Amino acid sequence: MDQTQLAAIGSTSESSPDDKFDDEDYPAYSMGRAAEMLGVTPAFLRSLGLAKLIEPQRSSGGHRRYSRYQLRLAARARELVDQGTPLEAACRIIILEDQLAEALRINAELRRHTSP
Repeated sequence: MDQTQLAAIGSTSESSPDDKFDDEDYPAYSMGRAAEMLGVTPAFLRSLGLAKLIEPQRSSGGHRRYSRYQLRLAARARELVDQGTPLEAACRIIILEDQLAEALRINAELRRHTSP
């Protein structure tokens, strides 16, 4: 192996635990733990996957793993469903809310870079 390959291997294996604690997308939660935290059933989380709202990563053993970001989306889905919104509609609302938030973030960033 050359130095570039060694550096690439070292950079991925040497991430600190703090990096994972701060990473909103790190799949830290099992399905059971995620369901417990949200007060929902594992079936509810699976239904969010089927509705294409969240796609959990899989552990090496094939178990679903959820990130904090995905748990926030699932909590919002539960809130809407609890208010009587059908699951498919709730998922669509959340996807649109997320897209709007991202567009606003990009717009604000562009304004900062083009302002005199």
